[in-house]
Amino acid sequence: MAHALIVEDDENSAEMLAELVSAEGFSTATAGSLHDAYRQYAFRQPDVVLLDLSLPDGSGIELFDRVERNEACEIVLITGHATLETSIQALRLGAADYLLKPVNVPRLRQILARANGSSEARGRLASERVHVDAEGRFGRLWGKSPAMREIYHQIARVAPTAVTALITGESGTGKEVVAETIHDLSKRAKAPFLAINCGSISPQLIESELFGHEKGSFTGALRQHRGFFERADGGTLFLDEITEMPMELQVKLLRVLETGSFVRVGSDAVINVDVRIVAATNRPPGEAVSNGKLREDLYYRLNVFPIELPPLRDRLEDVPLLAEHFLAGLNEREGAHKRLSENALRALAEYRWPGNVRELRNAVHRGFILAEGDVIEVANLPIGAASIAPEPPPAAASDAMAAARPEAQSSPPVPGVAPSPGSAPSATRTPAPAAHAPAANNHGRLDIAVGTSIAEAERTLILATVEHCGGHRERAAAMLGISAKTLYNRLKGYAEEK
Repeated sequence: MAHALIVEDDENSAEMLAELVSAEGFSTATAGSLHDAYRQYAFRQPDVVLLDLSLPDGSGIELFDRVERNEACEIVLITGHATLETSIQALRLGAADYLLKPVNVPRLRQILARANGSSEARGRLASERVHVDAEGRFGRLWGKSPAMREIYHQIARVAPTAVTALITGESGTGKEVVAETIHDLSKRAKAPFLAINCGSISPQLIESELFGHEKGSFTGALRQHRGFFERADGGTLFLDEITEMPMELQVKLLRVLETGSFVRVGSDAVINVDVRIVAATNRPPGEAVSNGKLREDLYYRLNVFPIELPPLRDRLEDVPLLAEHFLAGLNEREGAHKRLSENALRALAEYRWPGNVRELRNAVHRGFILAEGDVIEVANLPIGAASIAPEPPPAAASDAMAAARPEAQSSPPVPGVAPSPGSAPSATRTPAPAAHAPAANNHGRLDIAVGTSIAEAERTLILATVEHCGGHRERAAAMLGISAKTLYNRLKGYAEEK
């Protein structure tokens, strides 16, 4: 039988919690102080600790050093006095979840049910650690580089808990794959994993998509609709491009994170859910807060456990492994036996990959299609000797444009103006001059001065890429690794600034 230790200085509250926990099939012990908690923990190591932060002889956080040595034990904070900073500190130290007094009984039962299945999650984690050395795989991720091993370590720390995580990194680095791996290795693995791109949904519809709506709540609402939160109950909800979420909706999201409840559009009924949130952004979150794109309080609530993904150019030793993985998937799906030549693998490993893993995957797919025989050569890949960029200078203002050359050209067309019907993508055509970003030269590179702000560097890259693609927005969005909706919003914002 699983054992629970309840650390609570109020006797009535401790007795009530003990009855609730016992009803879920746990044996229980109670402690009214840190001293009693240390003694009970030494007497019998618990599977779960329900911990009050405010105790007569100190803070409950002091118990973490003792409990953290036992990976099989989970800590759930239960308090009515914690500040946001204290709660985040405890969650980062390893707390599995967080509840406010008065305790939400249904949610407590859900937490205890997950604690009962923690041994299965630990078994999956142990198995994945073996795969890293044997195959170079951890969950859905591939790579043996030191940078990726650190990411695996972070995932292993956060996956068994219920805390929110904020994944940052350039477009194409695999943020959604990390979120899926966190879900797969958690105690929620058998529950739904749902992903929503906050930048690809109309601001007028995103609230309905997240929280659902009642029939007749607005024009076109012909039936009741269950939103992402309701459908992800018990599982994980991945919020991609979180900085694209409208500010008024960020307030409601913060409320759901704090209370675990929401109401559908057009309803007054409160719906309680148990959803683990993983968010992601390719913008520096601190800059998004400064620019008014992300609420500061929501940022701190999401950033309980931050994970920053490295760009592919910082782990080029993983490129051959990733390329072989993508090719193996294509071979299995198509019933083929194609392979990459040594020269092709060498070319892939030398390329700088501004589009990161997404660009590598697309390159392998194209090589697979263009190769007439069973061997994929360099000529079949969308890279060549002229495309392999040199090592970027350390003082570059933006990694995405670190291989810049000082060859300024004409500016791209004004955002929002479509190209002529017969226009073709060209890096050398000269349109009418426009303000701001220089266009790409005939090597597809940019000249960005050291000290350029990140916002201006991003603007420069976006406008020049649209110019390079002849005004074709979908092609430019794919090259930049962002959604067409995000690109449209950026171009619309640039046009409004004029």
